[in-house]
Amino acid sequence: MTRMAVLLAAVLGAAMLSLFWGPEMGFLWRGLWSGEGPAALTLRVIRGPRVAAGLGVGAVLGLSGALFQMLFRNPLAAPDLMGFTSGAGLAIVAAISLGLALPLPLVSAAGGLLAALLVAALSRHRHRPTPPLTLVLVGLGVGFTTSALGTFLMTRLPVQEAAEAQRWLTGSLAARGWDHVAQVWAIGIGLTLAAAAQMRPLAALELGPDLAAGLGIRAGRARAALAATAVLLAAAGVAVAGPLPFVALMAAPLGARLVQARTAAGRLAAAATTGAGIVVLADLAARAALPGIQLPVGVATGLLGAPYLLWLLAREMERGDL
Repeated sequence: MTRMAVLLAAVLGAAMLSLFWGPEMGFLWRGLWSGEGPAALTLRVIRGPRVAAGLGVGAVLGLSGALFQMLFRNPLAAPDLMGFTSGAGLAIVAAISLGLALPLPLVSAAGGLLAALLVAALSRHRHRPTPPLTLVLVGLGVGFTTSALGTFLMTRLPVQEAAEAQRWLTGSLAARGWDHVAQVWAIGIGLTLAAAAQMRPLAALELGPDLAAGLGIRAGRARAALAATAVLLAAAGVAVAGPLPFVALMAAPLGARLVQARTAAGRLAAAATTGAGIVVLADLAARAALPGIQLPVGVATGLLGAPYLLWLLAREMERGDL
C-alpha cells in the first residue's frame, strides 16, 4: 500500500508538472490562485482538460493491457499489438468518411469488438484451445490490416478532414475539452466496476483453464466477458485520444515492478495508475521536446514503447517462449 501511495503521488506530481510546465509557469501558477484572467482561462480551457483527459486515457489503456496480459498469461497481449485499438480507430475513420454523426465511444467500441471477434475467429482451433501466442500473432496481422485500411480511407477524405484524421490516428490530446474528460472518466469508472466484479474468474483463469474449471468457473464464458471488458476499456481511450501505441503494453509490467502487488486487484490498480503517468509524461515530453512545436502524444509513446517492445521480444526469445 505504501508503494501504491508513492506511485499515485508521483503521477499526481507529473500531472501538476504537465499543467504548469513552460516559460509561463509563474504566470500560470498565479492564475491558479487568482481564478480569473488569461492564466486562469488557459488552465481551465486548455491545460486542465488536456491533463485530466490524459490521466483518464492512460488509466483505461493501462487497465485494458493488464487484463489482457493476466487473462492470456502473455506479456505481449495488449490491445494495440492485438489489433483492437487499430480496429477502433478504423471504425472512427470510416464513420468520418461516411459522414455518420454517431457518438465516438459507440463507434470506437463497435470497431474494437469487431476486431476482437475477427482475431478470435481467425485464431480458433477446432479441437484444442487457442494458444495465447497465436492470438497475439493473428492480432498483429489484423492490426496491420486495419491500419492500412484506415490510411486508405484517409486518402478519400478532403484535405482538411484527412489532416485532422491523421493527427487523431497518431494519438493526440490537443483541443480536448471537459466533455472529453467526462466521457473517458465516466466510461472508465463504469468498466472498472465491471472488471472488479470479475476478479474471481480472472484470478482462477490465471491458474489455467483446467484449474479454473475445477473451481467452478466456466472458462470460455469468463474469458469472453473479461476480453470484452478489456476491449471496451481500450476503445474508451481511443475515442478520446486516438490509438496511443505501447501504453497498454508497458503499464502492467512497469506497475507490477514499481508496486510489487501480489493480488489481481493490486496489479490492475498499479497498471491503471502507471498508464495514467505514462500518458501524462509522454504528453509533456511531446510538448516540450521541440520549442515552438507540439508533437502528438502518440509520437512520444511510440518512441518510449518501441525499445521496450524490442527488449521484451528479445527476453521472450531467450526464454524460448517465442
